[in-house]
Amino acid sequence: MFLGKSAERSKSFRVVSGRGDITQKGYEKKRSKLLAPYLPGQSESSSPPVPLPRQSRQQKTPTGEGAASPSSRARRRAQRRVTRNESRYHSDSSSDEDDSSVPGEPATPEVDRSRHHGPPPSDTSSLGSARDTPPQSRARTGPLPPLPGQQTAVPQQPPPPPIQQIQQQQIQQIQQIQQQSQQPNTVQNRLSSSSQSSNHDRQRARLRDEMTQLSEVMDNLAPYCEPPDVTHNTGSSRSSRYQPPHMASVRVNSSTSITAALDEAHGATARWKVSTKIQQLLNTLKRPKRRPLPEFYMDDEEELEMAARVRDPAAPKPEGGPMTPAVGEHLEIPAGLPRNLEAAVQRYGSATFKASCASVLDATNKPSVPLTYGKLLSRAHKIAFALLNKARGETSLKPGDRVALVYPNSDPVSFMCAFYGCLYAGMVPVPIEVPITRRDAGSLQIGFLLGSCGVQVALTTEPCHKGLPKTASGEVAVFKGWPKLHWFITEHLARPPKEWQPPPRLNDDTPAYVEYTSGGDGSVMGVTVSRAAMLAQCRTLTSACGYTEGEICVCVVDFKREVGLWHATLCSVFNGMHVIFIPYSLMKVNPASWMQMITKFKASIAIVKSRDLHWGLLATKDHKDINLSSLRLLLVADGANPWSLSSCDQFLSVFQSKGLRPDAICPCASSCETMTVAVRRPGQGGANTTGRGVLSMAGLSHGVVRVDQENSLTSLTLQDCGQVLPGATTVVVRPDGEPRLCSTDEVGEICVSSAAAGTSYWGLQGVTNQTFRVRPLRADGSGLGDQDYVRSGLLGFLGPGGLVFVCGSRQGLMTVSGRKHNTDDIIATILAVGADEVHLPRTDRRVQHPRAARRAHLRGGRAEARVHRGTGQHNRRMGQGYRGTDKKDRESFQWMSRVLQAVDSIHQVGIYCLCLVPHNYLPKTPLGGIHLSETKRRFLDGCLHPANVLMCPHTCVTNLPKPREVHKGERSEETGCADVGPASVMLGNIVQGNRLATAQGRDLGTADDENDTTKKHQFISEILRWRAQTTSDHALFTLLNAKGGPSSTLTCAQLHKRAERVGCLLLEKGHVNTGDHVALVYPPGLDLIAAFYGCLYVGAVPVTIRPPHPQNLQTTLPTVRMTVDVSKSVLILSNQTVIKLLRSKEASNVVDVKSWPPTLDTDDMPKRKLVAVYRAPTAEMLAYLDFSVSTTGMLAGIKMSHAATTSLCRSMKLACELYPSRHVALCLDPYCGLGFALWCLSSIYSGHHSILIPPSEVETNPALWLTAVSQHKVRDTFCSYGVMELCTKGLSSSIPLLRQRGVNLSCVRTCVVVAEERPRIALCTSFSRLFSGLALSPRAVSTSFGCRVNVAICLQGASSPDPSTVFVDLRALRNDRVTLVERGAPHSLCLMESGKLLPGVKVIIANPETKGHCGDSNLGEIWVQSPHTSTGYFTIYGDDSGTSDHFTAQLVTGSTGEVYARTGYLGFLRRTDSVAADGEKHDAVFVVGSLDETVMLRGMRYHPIDIETSVLKCHKKVVECAVFVWTNLLVVVAELEGNEDDALDLVPLITNAVLEDHHLIVGVVVVVDPGVVPINSRGEKQRMHLRDGFLQDQLDPIYVAYNM
Repeated sequence: MFLGKSAERSKSFRVVSGRGDITQKGYEKKRSKLLAPYLPGQSESSSPPVPLPRQSRQQKTPTGEGAASPSSRARRRAQRRVTRNESRYHSDSSSDEDDSSVPGEPATPEVDRSRHHGPPPSDTSSLGSARDTPPQSRARTGPLPPLPGQQTAVPQQPPPPPIQQIQQQQIQQIQQIQQQSQQPNTVQNRLSSSSQSSNHDRQRARLRDEMTQLSEVMDNLAPYCEPPDVTHNTGSSRSSRYQPPHMASVRVNSSTSITAALDEAHGATARWKVSTKIQQLLNTLKRPKRRPLPEFYMDDEEELEMAARVRDPAAPKPEGGPMTPAVGEHLEIPAGLPRNLEAAVQRYGSATFKASCASVLDATNKPSVPLTYGKLLSRAHKIAFALLNKARGETSLKPGDRVALVYPNSDPVSFMCAFYGCLYAGMVPVPIEVPITRRDAGSLQIGFLLGSCGVQVALTTEPCHKGLPKTASGEVAVFKGWPKLHWFITEHLARPPKEWQPPPRLNDDTPAYVEYTSGGDGSVMGVTVSRAAMLAQCRTLTSACGYTEGEICVCVVDFKREVGLWHATLCSVFNGMHVIFIPYSLMKVNPASWMQMITKFKASIAIVKSRDLHWGLLATKDHKDINLSSLRLLLVADGANPWSLSSCDQFLSVFQSKGLRPDAICPCASSCETMTVAVRRPGQGGANTTGRGVLSMAGLSHGVVRVDQENSLTSLTLQDCGQVLPGATTVVVRPDGEPRLCSTDEVGEICVSSAAAGTSYWGLQGVTNQTFRVRPLRADGSGLGDQDYVRSGLLGFLGPGGLVFVCGSRQGLMTVSGRKHNTDDIIATILAVGADEVHLPRTDRRVQHPRAARRAHLRGGRAEARVHRGTGQHNRRMGQGYRGTDKKDRESFQWMSRVLQAVDSIHQVGIYCLCLVPHNYLPKTPLGGIHLSETKRRFLDGCLHPANVLMCPHTCVTNLPKPREVHKGERSEETGCADVGPASVMLGNIVQGNRLATAQGRDLGTADDENDTTKKHQFISEILRWRAQTTSDHALFTLLNAKGGPSSTLTCAQLHKRAERVGCLLLEKGHVNTGDHVALVYPPGLDLIAAFYGCLYVGAVPVTIRPPHPQNLQTTLPTVRMTVDVSKSVLILSNQTVIKLLRSKEASNVVDVKSWPPTLDTDDMPKRKLVAVYRAPTAEMLAYLDFSVSTTGMLAGIKMSHAATTSLCRSMKLACELYPSRHVALCLDPYCGLGFALWCLSSIYSGHHSILIPPSEVETNPALWLTAVSQHKVRDTFCSYGVMELCTKGLSSSIPLLRQRGVNLSCVRTCVVVAEERPRIALCTSFSRLFSGLALSPRAVSTSFGCRVNVAICLQGASSPDPSTVFVDLRALRNDRVTLVERGAPHSLCLMESGKLLPGVKVIIANPETKGHCGDSNLGEIWVQSPHTSTGYFTIYGDDSGTSDHFTAQLVTGSTGEVYARTGYLGFLRRTDSVAADGEKHDAVFVVGSLDETVMLRGMRYHPIDIETSVLKCHKKVVECAVFVWTNLLVVVAELEGNEDDALDLVPLITNAVLEDHHLIVGVVVVVDPGVVPINSRGEKQRMHLRDGFLQDQLDPIYVAYNM
């Protein structure tokens, strides 16, 4: 059916035409059938049809002699409807491929004989098409009959039908389909047409407008020719463009699509003409079904958060009814109150100007001279006049500007004068704390607030100004993050002129003042309070508290903000009261001073905190003369704190005998945003005036109110905070999500709608809308009303009689395992155990439950404490020599164990980290409270310096990703088939289109090339003899000393002669035989090279061994002795210095010096010529042994044949383009691997000049290597990571000096790092950036890769592409998968390729367990195949059966006949866009890490270097680290460069870093001195040596923490 306009129809065609596929023959049949009604009829003659123009073709009608009768047409229509499910005929070919179809051919209708209900046409074949049918058959068959409603045309003169006729045909066919769809789905009902005429007119009228665009479509139609592609299931990309299809295709496909949809709606079974097997094949090609691999992993951050917030299904749920807002009583304003605060100052300053307004206690506990209301008025006018006229600074002030008030807590008088002076001047005061130092706690955030408010002038007193930090010029220092301020002293100001009057009072909607408030993360925001809200607050509090003129108030709280500001600074002046301020500094000396002032002045009001009540109880010696009978209102400012109840009860029980009335204690709840939320009315009694409840903390943690037993340890007793203020409305909404009203027994956030509330956050409109513009919703989603509510940040519920109960705050809320806990409750529990001060910094830890044991080692002694959860037993084991502090340490661990048990039993929550600090060590606020955000910052930055730390991550964190389970050999319950094997994985990679990981270097060439004479020699010793004869004076080696000068030089002839002399020494004094092993123990130099070739000259097998270090014989000498013994060396060749060291007294304390093999000194050699040079019978015989200690601590020796040696040299020569004219600088160790090959072999084979620089000389002179490179214009240089790190650290500040000396590295073409590990991309990048100032090209620095089985696999050559880097997903890497991500993506890891494959080297990636061939997207073991692969391992017994697979590995899938060597390193291949010198795409090899060093935890594979990178980044004082596994515990050893007091700071930081980055829990943290982590000569960490030292207690650690 045609619906919509032409664009919609073309879109419908493209959708339909991409549904399925069909074979070529079936496609031709259907195409002919569809085109038949619209193609011209064929004449009786056999002449070929003549193609007509497009205009003519569009006007032809389907007619001919073979036109069928109406009855036969009906039967055929019925037959077509039976088989109308034609989705199999739709092709993926795009519509613009239709242009090549043959337009003039008629089509032969296709008939299904098995389902045809009438006589079939005699000449029609079900397997034929229009192209296969002969002309005679096509002439006899003719086209299809016309549709119903069409007139049979005269064959002789077919008239061209108008467009209306075609529209009429379409409408009739659509009507038939629609009418049939309303009947039962049977063939008989489809054949009936009795109902067609009844709906004909109605359908024609509805569809006439929809068919008006048909002519526009027909003008741009193209025929359809190309057969479909059955190998794809998606349409061509060209289909997205608008290409109008052929008319027949549009018409039939559109109607067919609707018919198919109707069939589907009626449940009709699809009828297919193609066979079932063909359809199954097509479905398989379109949508291949594969089982998901069992290695599939899911460790999303969102799932971790969901796991952390799993709600207990048995958790209690709210059962109460819907909440009704609590409405306060009507606000009745007494008649005698002033109109506003300015009027109050004017009234009392004029009428009762001698009345006292404010007094302050001094250090002697005596009140100062009181500030009278007359002085307040006078000083306020002075300040207002000065602000408007004299306090100009750089810019003038005007009404509405913000001004900072910086006054100490001991000077409330000056603050009140400045505050009211700003009100008179129309300024907006911003009260802040006095900054003590430039890096005061929280001062940075205060500076941000001042900057956002545009503050440029700060008001202060002269003493305070003198105490501020000054610069050298005497000016006030600019504090960190603060704007530049003009400091204005408000003392000793001149009187304003008599004619001066304050400016007109600003509008009530303008800001009156800005009060700062701190967020949970330490951010500071400014709450804007309008003049109307300030006045409403004063009136409301006056009504609620019953304030009257002349009352005396004692204030202990901060007078600059919150309760102290509202009551003691604003309401007191508004009512003409006298306030006596008690500074916090005096409270610390005399806690009972405020009660003494009440007694002395018979004060009726006191504003305190529960802390002051507690301190007053402790001052028992001052209780004798206390009389509180005059007190009618004891306002507890922090009544919302759960601690306040116990303080109030204890204070009442003690001082009720001193005249304190129970109804005088009035707790209140408040916040900066809502100001006062609720306050208990003084002097009121009754059933609903006060209340308290014993609630279950378990229920509160689930957000519901449940009554508990009073003596239960898990209960929380709350007191009310009073009733809702007059004129206010209070509701409780859910703290998360939409602000829906809570149930009556549900805990939520308290919201207040009142005129006495804040209006906004200054400059933060988005946060303002979320806090100050809240519209609560009912349970059905409807709004509560049109009034806006303000979020208070307090969590609680409403009790009977409008009482407000507060049980916590949003800032102190911690969500753990789906339950909510209040930090104040946990702090109260910990304080009950016995700590002085406790702070819980929220580090976003998820789940916490302590259970296991913990031990702590301290240098100089050992203190061990084991804590068993629930038992209360503390097993201690002490060693000898405890220091004086060990007793305190033991006591602290005992206390911490009690804390863990108490918090776990009462709150059912564990403590992740427990830090103990000295008394009064935590950062404090100016009024003595703990600065929460600053404490958290110090903890996270590692500068808290605790005295003891206890970590419990093992039992606290329970939402780690699920362990990976790799099923091996199991059978699926669904299919009964075995699990996915290597063949299935390989087939899956092929089906998915993944390239199998295979890469190969360029061809090595054959030995028949006459251009290179060295190819003809099979032995490296023969090449040396040949060079000594042909180029005797050519310099091969130059050894440099520490000053950069040449220490010695060897030419070809000199080396040959020295080798002969060594050979004579071996034969005459050593009596060596052919095949004997000789140990070469030399320092890096030319003697080692000469001794090596001397052994080859006589047929001995040389073994190069690093000499022991004189200052570290205890560690290095056993390795030398082991290598000599394992290699079965019969003789030791060395120089006189090393031989003396081997036989020294110090060496005898380590090894038995008498058991050394015979030792020969090559410094004293006979000057004789060797009679004959030994030549091995075959090139496959052993040339030398290569021994080295792996990173796992294993001593492994490989056997290198003569053929492998010469092949290795040739491969390096071709890759690096080494010729006799080249100069190569080597700064690496020459004892094993690629370093030995470059030092001793490569120059002999290629003839280039090697400049040898011992790495030990670079330690004393870091500039030696680079200076030599610049001096000799070296193009290719090789070094180790150790040398590169020495240069980076030692020359970081010497670049200008080196530039002055003429050091220029622009000549360097390749700087290759020789290593057997993952490239250290950070070090390489730092090196390139640092020395780019010396013209070093960043493209020059690259890495190489070799291993034990093949010492040189990858090497960056002269013509190799630039080293490429990729970013992979670290999470996928843990599951042996390689997923490329963008730079900067979460969990991304940057990897650099290890150089280009050497010529003759072939590399594949194989599964190390199944030995199956991996694809590019898999992480697997690198297998290598090359001529220079070693022939095997050398063991002391000659038995290499356990390691034979390393050299004869074969794939179980793919090329199973090829033999590879297993490198033992994990990596992957990636084909890059770079083109190599041979014109092929460059295959980059990325080495990830050693297979033996990987850490298998939780079923996933972790690489130590990744964990160590996270540890190094956690703190700047961690200079080196190493990780290993011990009894399934991850052990981290970190080197601390700093004071030992910083050691405890590293424990939580290291644990957090590993947990956040890798989702692993660290079991043991060991803090050691720098240099403890062993590193071999190649700069690789010896983690297994470190593990052995840890187990044998040989590390001498600063601190060891065993995390619980």
